[in-house]
Amino acid sequence: MIIKKLAVGPLMANCFILGCEKTRDAAVIDPGDETDRILWSLAELELTVKYIINTHGHFDHVGGNREMKEATGADILINSLDAPMLSRLSASAASFGLATDNSPPPDQTLKDGDIIYLGSITLKVIHTPGHSPGGIALLTDGNLFVGDTLFAGSIGRADLPGGNFHTLISSIKNKLFVLDDAVRVFPGHGPETTIGREKHTNPFVKE
Repeated sequence: MIIKKLAVGPLMANCFILGCEKTRDAAVIDPGDETDRILWSLAELELTVKYIINTHGHFDHVGGNREMKEATGADILINSLDAPMLSRLSASAASFGLATDNSPPPDQTLKDGDIIYLGSITLKVIHTPGHSPGGIALLTDGNLFVGDTLFAGSIGRADLPGGNFHTLISSIKNKLFVLDDAVRVFPGHGPETTIGREKHTNPFVKE
């Protein structure tokens, strides 16, 4: 399994390239910006994009959807509850004094428990609302991509439209902290961590 992280855009959102070493198929998780950098990395790794997967619909994570799809033809996947955000990215970015393109509509919507097949890799979809209504995490072989639900030593914002603090905490405790302590966590911003580390030391959700 190939995992490459790129922090992109003015908000330094983490974009992840996930690739199958056998088939060279890849998914781009959260192409928020700087599509040229992402495409260059894909070329260096000799990977072909099959899926553009959005962990949630905020512009800093999906702002590159349009360019990525135009360049690769890959399918855009997002939870149905966040799909309406894709047509409003330009306005959302403008409210932060930034600019981005609206995204094409999704080719497929995801729900809790769905499985995404990527070469020899299987990604399990875990619905984790709270930061946004349709936030998801993606679990594969001890690796967990959590978007803005959980960070190293922190948690996602719950004060944006559609966010809810109690729902966010419930998602973290009941959907993520039930996983093995050794699972590597790849957040939407900042460094990676582990389930065990966050379960025992994260001050927002320390058990």
